[in-house]
Amino acid sequence: MILDTYDAARLATAFGIDMSDIAGIGVGAGWGRVAPGVSSDPHQHDETETFVIVRGTGDLIVDGRRYPARPGVVVQFEPFETHVIENTGDEDLLFVTLYWRDPERAGRQAAQVERGRLRDRPVFVFSTPPTPNGDLHLGHLSGPYLGADVFVRFQRLNGNRAWHLTGSDDYQSYVVECARREGRSPAETAAHYSAEIARTLELLDVPLDQYTVTNADPDYREQLQAFFTRLVSSGGVAPVAAPALHDGETGRYLYEVDVTGGCPHCGSGAGGNICEECGEPNLCHDLTNPVARHSSTPPVPGSTTRYQLPLHEYADSLAEHHHLGRVPARLRDLAERLFSRDRVDVPITHPADWGVPPVEDGAPGQVIWVWPEMSYGFLHGIAALGERLGTGWHAHEPQPDWKIVHFFGYDNSFYHSILYPVLYQLAYPDWTPDIDYHVNEFLLLDGAKFSTSRRHAIWGKEILGPDTVDAVRYYLSRIRSEGRRTNFELAAYRQQVRQTLIGGWQHWLNDLGRRVRTTYDGTVPDAGNWTPEHTAFLARLNTRLAALAGALGPDGFSLNAAAAELDAIVTDVHTFASQEARVSQSAGWRAEARTAIALELAAAKLLAVGATAVMPRFAAKLAAALGMEPVQAWPQTVTLVAPGTRIELAEQVFFTDPGADPDTGPDAATAAATEATTDAGPARPADATDGWLTATVASLLETDGPIGDRTLADLGATSLHAVTLQYQILERTGLELSVDELLGGTTVAELALALVRRGAETEAVPA
Repeated sequence: MILDTYDAARLATAFGIDMSDIAGIGVGAGWGRVAPGVSSDPHQHDETETFVIVRGTGDLIVDGRRYPARPGVVVQFEPFETHVIENTGDEDLLFVTLYWRDPERAGRQAAQVERGRLRDRPVFVFSTPPTPNGDLHLGHLSGPYLGADVFVRFQRLNGNRAWHLTGSDDYQSYVVECARREGRSPAETAAHYSAEIARTLELLDVPLDQYTVTNADPDYREQLQAFFTRLVSSGGVAPVAAPALHDGETGRYLYEVDVTGGCPHCGSGAGGNICEECGEPNLCHDLTNPVARHSSTPPVPGSTTRYQLPLHEYADSLAEHHHLGRVPARLRDLAERLFSRDRVDVPITHPADWGVPPVEDGAPGQVIWVWPEMSYGFLHGIAALGERLGTGWHAHEPQPDWKIVHFFGYDNSFYHSILYPVLYQLAYPDWTPDIDYHVNEFLLLDGAKFSTSRRHAIWGKEILGPDTVDAVRYYLSRIRSEGRRTNFELAAYRQQVRQTLIGGWQHWLNDLGRRVRTTYDGTVPDAGNWTPEHTAFLARLNTRLAALAGALGPDGFSLNAAAAELDAIVTDVHTFASQEARVSQSAGWRAEARTAIALELAAAKLLAVGATAVMPRFAAKLAAALGMEPVQAWPQTVTLVAPGTRIELAEQVFFTDPGADPDTGPDAATAAATEATTDAGPARPADATDGWLTATVASLLETDGPIGDRTLADLGATSLHAVTLQYQILERTGLELSVDELLGGTTVAELALALVRRGAETEAVPA
């Protein structure tokens, strides 16, 4: 017999509470003590674990849901369930834990499409509200918006209550700059581009459940101010006089769009307040070699009183938050780098005219910074959605069962995954937000970053239409920037549509339809005899189904993987069909031939199922051609198409040719992407300095100041800027300057002169 008695003297801190081991009973075991007002760290592991509550009262929080913990309660946690034990009473909560590894059980849990984290609770999926300083381009669409749409569609196929929410980020400083450039007011600019953005999302077949237009929402301003008051009342946000950066000529306060320079943390070129390369924030005054957008005089440091948050004081609570949901290593690494600093002070207001001012008088003439503002905007969207649904959701009363899922680009990582959880802690201390994060890297266009402000882009409206939308969704899924930067080339897109979607998918489906029509009068044959190869192929299809579920599920969500699995279905069936074709017309193997055709049709059905979330129009059309209703639920296994069903595959056109081959001349989309800097005609030696190159650099770097006597590095150019300029010079003149030459100590005027000289030497620059 093994006898163990609770002994407080043996306890040691583990998982945020006190634990001790019970040895020798054949499984892992121990005593646990939770002091009043204390909760354990969020925990998930591959072991099966059982708690037996011995004394005290509290709550068990499992995947965001609460259950009572009191003497006599026994609870078993499946592998990978996130669980927390919290003491809500006034005496110690005492429990016994037993845990063991069961590889088969853990494997089954890991393979489940839904393990419970998103089940039986509202799931709010947010794509970052875009800045209405331009329309949406493919770089935007491939990241948060397509990702969130596919995620929501798949969750609904699995019976979960999921909604897609976004809006327009009207109060961005970039809207002010765009308005100045276009001769409109910020409000007019935001309203115009917000409407264009909504229309582009419709063209991508992204239906939204909530689209919040912040400057037009009648309740938004007042409720945002109430949220800010909560932050101030918490004591965590207060007015502080701190270093700031000002225009050297006008004394104007500089932030965000107003200034560029070197990132103080990684050295890359950065904009005001954030570095897109390393993801870390800056305070503008700490930029190296800062350059003001509208002044040739170097900015000068000064001091400004702003509402400020000492973010470093909340590093431990943020780490707890990051243990609760899905937080990719990319984001955890950012947090570790950030909190290696002694201090991380974040301004919450800025001196500006465009935005929502606080009601507090601690910083007159300032507005709530749009990035902290967005944390409230998400809750406002939930409340607006709830009002339409009649659920009673309120922005200032966030509920413990809310599951939030964020889709965003890496340049927004600091705000979403670090700043917002801390703001929620301050504003709603009794709420533990349960948030999953899905981050994408930059999609490049011809080797350079898409940019709305520089108009280096292929716009959604240029390429999206009823006949192209699914091909675009497929290709963007295939090349989406997951874990690394990827590149969009129009020629590669066209080739993929022709070779894979038309030459592969559509060709097989049409051919299958013709064979069914010729041999079985257009109806599905009943399967006959099964060979070992047949059963192996069915098993392979089920493997593809499981892999698709993993690629589209909340833990391993990857559009790259989903597109690859859809391709693999067609590749598998091509191989299978070519092998079976050898005896498909043999009188002695008719029963087996029926089975082979039935399995090909099962593969087509699987393709319709698997593509439903990724390529909804194609999936619906394929399902109809197979005599099926549109797919409404995700299946647990691959099934055959019902015998006798009439098939209409032979003449279906699922995908159309994407247009003229780019080899025959410049393609329209690429031309549109660069027309802003190429409409002045061929470069000539006489205008190289004063004209085209200067205008191109000004447009690229969005600066109105003097350019000719400054280097690109002085002007705040990054390596991505240099690559873009390199490409534009090559397209314009046929001459190539290296990135090192562009970012060296050569002024823009000297670069222009170098182009003239090289053109004279090679006769590449037309006279």
